[in-house]
Amino acid sequence: MRPIHTALAVLVAAVWGFNFVVIEIGLGAFPPLLLSALRFLVAAIPAVFFVGKPKVAWKWVIAVGVVLGIVKFGLLFTGMDHGMPAGLSSLVLQAQAVFTAVFAAVVLKERPGRVRMAGMAVAFVGIGVAAVDEGASGPVLGFTMVIAAAACWGVSNVLTRKASPPDALNFMVWVSVVPVLPLTVLSLLLEGPDRDLAALRGLDWSGVGVIVYLAWITTVFGFGAWGYLLRSYPASSVAPFSLLVPVFGMTSAALVLGEQVSGLRWVAAVLLVGGVAVTSLVPSKPRPAAVAPGTQAAGTVAPAPEPAVTAAEAADPLPTGGGR
Repeated sequence: MRPIHTALAVLVAAVWGFNFVVIEIGLGAFPPLLLSALRFLVAAIPAVFFVGKPKVAWKWVIAVGVVLGIVKFGLLFTGMDHGMPAGLSSLVLQAQAVFTAVFAAVVLKERPGRVRMAGMAVAFVGIGVAAVDEGASGPVLGFTMVIAAAACWGVSNVLTRKASPPDALNFMVWVSVVPVLPLTVLSLLLEGPDRDLAALRGLDWSGVGVIVYLAWITTVFGFGAWGYLLRSYPASSVAPFSLLVPVFGMTSAALVLGEQVSGLRWVAAVLLVGGVAVTSLVPSKPRPAAVAPGTQAAGTVAPAPEPAVTAAEAADPLPTGGGR
């Protein structure tokens, strides 16, 4: 990669890592579901009027919008509202790459191979270590919600791969339209109109800054820049930079929010990031070509098998990264 594009990839990882700190600040002023709804509303408007029509079938836009926008972000924001630390959330959410590999193996018939299976096992051990650390000092419910959010992200990655949108930014903007109304209704039902109205009436410049960062910086800029990099370079060259997200997330949470990082949490970080690196970056085995019995003449060469989808490719163009 050219140095300027390397710098851009690192900048996107930093933006996505710091995103968790911004979410934590935002949750001090907004209920989690309302904050998520506002984030998608501002990300979609006015961008939706400039990106053109969706370039994939509506079923994919709606499916990813529901799984990623409503369920995944609803769980993430609510989990953090229940006490899940920002830095740990940025780390645990990276388990989405492992879930992506698992779901891709089932849905896309990908054969993970022994090395990637080992990477997945190491990553899950890291999750277990993080769970032990969090269980000793924090709310288990919040941790469970973030794990569930990572699993939902894995599902949405596979759906995105099936959709194969040619323009990541166009796709993400239209996906952002889907969750706005459902999240608003859920917020009114679960968080209450009084709490929502109080948050909106108390909106100040800090709250505006949070929403703008989550919507325009994290979503529009982040996905636009990441999509540009994926169009310019192979996924295997771009995907490794997403592993910097928890580094920036944990560091910024420690510096800005004063979060303490225990020795056990560092162990979890090494295991999880290392396992995700192996799972995402090691090529999977290709699927064998299906040849009907008796249709291949003797001495002829069988058709080349269709390449299997790696975890990194399955995650594109909605890559790992953070609570975005």
